[in-house]
Amino acid sequence: MTTRSSLRNIAIIAHVDHGKTTLVDELLKQSGIFRSNEAVMERMMDSNDLERERGITILSKNTAIHYKDTKINIVDTPGHADFGGEVERIMMMVDGVLLLVDAFEGCMPQTRFVLKKALGLGKKALVVVNKIDRPGARPEAVVDEVLDLFIELGADETQLEFPVVYASARDGYASTDPAVTQGDMRPLLDAILREVAPPSGDAEGPLQLLISSLEYDDYVGRIGIGRVERGAVKRNQLVTLCKSGGGFQNVRISRLYQFEGLRRAEVEEASLGDIVCISGIEGINIGETACDPECPEPLPFIEIDEPTISMNFIVNDSPFAGREGKFVTSRNLRDRLRKEVETNVSMRVEETDSTDTYKVSGRGELHLSILIETMRRQGYEMQVSRPKVIYKETDGTRHEPVELLIVEVPEQYVGAVIEKLGRRKAELENMGSREGGASHLEFRIPSRGLIGYRTEFLTDTNGNGIMNQIFAGYEPYKGDIAGRERGSIVAHESGETTAYGLFNAQERGRLFLGAGVEVYEGMIVGECARNEDLVCNVCKRKQLTNTRAAGSDDALRLTPPSVLSLEQCMEFIKEDELLEVTPQSLRLRKHVLGKEQRSKAQNRKQ
Repeated sequence: MTTRSSLRNIAIIAHVDHGKTTLVDELLKQSGIFRSNEAVMERMMDSNDLERERGITILSKNTAIHYKDTKINIVDTPGHADFGGEVERIMMMVDGVLLLVDAFEGCMPQTRFVLKKALGLGKKALVVVNKIDRPGARPEAVVDEVLDLFIELGADETQLEFPVVYASARDGYASTDPAVTQGDMRPLLDAILREVAPPSGDAEGPLQLLISSLEYDDYVGRIGIGRVERGAVKRNQLVTLCKSGGGFQNVRISRLYQFEGLRRAEVEEASLGDIVCISGIEGINIGETACDPECPEPLPFIEIDEPTISMNFIVNDSPFAGREGKFVTSRNLRDRLRKEVETNVSMRVEETDSTDTYKVSGRGELHLSILIETMRRQGYEMQVSRPKVIYKETDGTRHEPVELLIVEVPEQYVGAVIEKLGRRKAELENMGSREGGASHLEFRIPSRGLIGYRTEFLTDTNGNGIMNQIFAGYEPYKGDIAGRERGSIVAHESGETTAYGLFNAQERGRLFLGAGVEVYEGMIVGECARNEDLVCNVCKRKQLTNTRAAGSDDALRLTPPSVLSLEQCMEFIKEDELLEVTPQSLRLRKHVLGKEQRSKAQNRKQ
């Protein structure tokens, strides 16, 4: 056995918004990889447009720094539960984890999830209590919460004796004493060298390299990222790729890279414990092992949790189909979804009875909405159905996915939140108070009970509430849950909306469109105030006559329309409705566009 004392491999795991990416920024800055006069942007690891716009990390990413003659490979991971697959698959690349916890919020749902995965694989955790400069910070109490969580998750004695570092990633300092509020990140880096075990194994044995992540480069094609588990790997080396579905493929590694700061540096050779990128292998996938041809021994890959929510992706067949999108056919849609599954290990794509419809399953609404938003930005045009939960049959009993929901709201809104969640079959498990008059509530709720609830929650709490959830397993079916209580305002005919037509329609509910917008028959233009669908002629024009009367020519005042985001549209639609997604527009529509055909279909159901 060889131990590489000059190398450390760590992952930074935490709940969303606890400061992982900011911490990586500070470690990169203080490691000296930038020039003194170099302009450095914030959240350097959030490299794609969606991540920067939404302020969240979506994909796991690698970087590396040097400290005291030791190279530290760092993996920045997402904090949102829907992207948990990104966290699960990179656990095989690292020897230890930095568990980041907010000094005010404490342990949150994703903290529990990522820590459970790390402990299950026997990883050593270094706890970093971040944001100790935040008003209301309670670092000592948070450390106690973390210890309780370790015990609850069944940590062994070695894992329970976790070291603690207190930090403010934003201000760039860390310390083993929570009272220290200045300095630099050296105490944290020293703790990493001291507490995280260096990689060890058979450095002289035949090669084993497990692929845990994929990237794509326009010049060299697909790039596999993984860790050398045994032996060494060289550029232009002939290897045997052990395929995930069984079988072997002899391939040659054309280029070999290692991470240096924010870039990939080409190298000739890498040895035991190194995290490397290899190119030149077509069809390489996550979970496959590159081995010495004389000793093809595949490594087991971590089991990824199954998806819990599915949607149908359908070829766009609306009257406006093909106007705005570049890729509109079923072949385009199928190829793009299959490409997504190759890198997104927690997503599934299945073909249906229809050649124009594909069933896509993911971890949650956000997981699926990020895929939809990415595809529309790439020029794809499609329709999607309402999200549905995935049920399981166990011993003849129907089981459904259940979420652990944690809510923090001001005290005056607690009653409204509990009442609404009670209707959605939620069970209150824990309730407490926080500094500043906030209440902390914990529920167990069916996943389908959360579909469409986030907008209601923000309305009920006047935007002052915080809601986080995480998958908690499958439980017996909880019973029926009432859906959306209001109907839709549907366009009567194709044309262009007018102020005159909208003025008459706005008295019946909430509008989603303004004047001068093209619509087609069956398109949803608003939400009805009653629990029924209402067909309105929003394209109606005022008849022009020579007759004048007092008050008949008053200016029409329209209420500003409610413009729905992608997630709000996904939450709004009912079973008989679809969301049309194009690079430029989001349109809600009825599945059956004609009013008479909808009435006949409704009568047949009854």
